[in-house]
Amino acid sequence: MLVIPRGEFSIEEPWAIPSECRPVALRRATDGDAPRLSTNLFTYYDDEYLTLIFRADDEDVVATMYEHDEPLWQEDVVEAFLALDGTTYYELEVNPLGTTFDARGDSPDGVRATMRADSSWTCEGLFVAIRRQEETAETVMRVPFAALGGRPSRANFFRVDRSKTHGDEYSAWNPTMKEPADFHVVAAFGTLVFG
Repeated sequence: MLVIPRGEFSIEEPWAIPSECRPVALRRATDGDAPRLSTNLFTYYDDEYLTLIFRADDEDVVATMYEHDEPLWQEDVVEAFLALDGTTYYELEVNPLGTTFDARGDSPDGVRATMRADSSWTCEGLFVAIRRQEETAETVMRVPFAALGGRPSRANFFRVDRSKTHGDEYSAWNPTMKEPADFHVVAAFGTLVFG
């Protein structure tokens, strides 16, 4: 369970983290161990938005895609999977260049084999910001509740890091324990509580 505090957002400093927020460390998606590169997630909300801030160690950026809805998961990316209830969820991705991918997924059996994704869905009003300081990358996603049809009650959060030197690394808030890594595991979604 992730308790999300209320907080104020600053457009002048979108990476500012309200004092009520506590970091949540992502773990290796396949086995739950500590990843080679750490990623911390901070979350808070206001009346209209859920704000997610990913703070990640990153030695080398692997990102070449600039077009909306390109297959960002093939390179470095952070992802949020948000569900109101049932087996329908919204997938939001941001790469280190600020490019976005968004889709509505439906997984009636909770497995990739029967999952359907609709990439024609667009998260209207989504705000993203990217900042890199030395070997730390920060990504902000402000997700409007209106685009989702309400506040999500379940979610999972991910990071994909591509490295020619060290190999690919997949991190998750709630590890899916799938090999190869698979983020579309609805059963691994955790509960969100808006505090």
